[in-house]
Parts: sequence; structure tokens; C-alpha cells
Amino acid sequence: MSIPTHLSHKPIIGVDNYDKIDSIYVGNTDVEALSIGNAQYDHGEISLKVWRRVSNRWSRQSEELPIHRNLDLSILFLAALMTDVNSNYSKSSLREEIVNKQKVGEIRGYYEENENKLRPRILELKKVLDEFLLLT
Repeated sequence: MSIPTHLSHKPIIGVDNYDKIDSIYVGNTDVEALSIGNAQYDHGEISLKVWRRVSNRWSRQSEELPIHRNLDLSILFLAALMTDVNSNYSKSSLREEIVNKQKVGEIRGYYEENENKLRPRILELKKVLDEFLLLT
């Protein structure tokens, strides 16, 4: 399914047919595309978009995030995987805090349960980051 170009978010680069590579949700997802482009509410800002399709229509549940928030969420996820519940020190400059100490292990458990799908994505992220940092 081609990324729509007639809606408010204006894609510049996209991933069509994301439903075929959506990690643990392959074959069971409403996400059909990803894109980076001009933000829906501020065309001067670049944002990331997750395109959802429900009942053969683009869904209003599609998410658009400013790039820095997407990066912060990735940092938060990785920091959470390294969180020590016996320490009050955050792992990143986000200054994350433990909200529910009893459930911190669930994050690590989720990662371990899905490591075969998530680890390759993290390794690819590292590879792309390393390559990018060599250019800058």
C-alpha cells in the first residue's frame, strides 16, 4: 500500500508495506507504512509518522511524533532494559525514574521473550548510528 501524499503529513521518505516487516506483529498489524516528512500541524517541522489502515481507510489513530521524541523513546527503552531497581541512578540524560518498582522486570522479560526480533533491530540501529556519526 502506497504512503498517502494527499493527507496533512507530507512524506519525504517512507517505508511502504511495513505490515510485512513489522517485527513481532508481521501478519497481525494495522500499520501499513512509516514515513519521515513535513509535520501535519507545522510544515516547517520534520516528523515521523506511523500510518495505520483500518477498514480500508487511513486511520485517525496514525501517530505522528517529532523526531526528538522518537529518539527519546528509544533511549528510554534501552535505559529501561539496563535499569537496576536497587539504584536511584538514571541511565540517561532523560532522568528517567522508576514509577512501579514491582513491574520493572516486565520490561526486561518482554525484551527477552522477543529478543529474536528486537535484538536485530537494535543492532541495525547501532550500525546506522555508527555510520551516521562517522559522517558528522
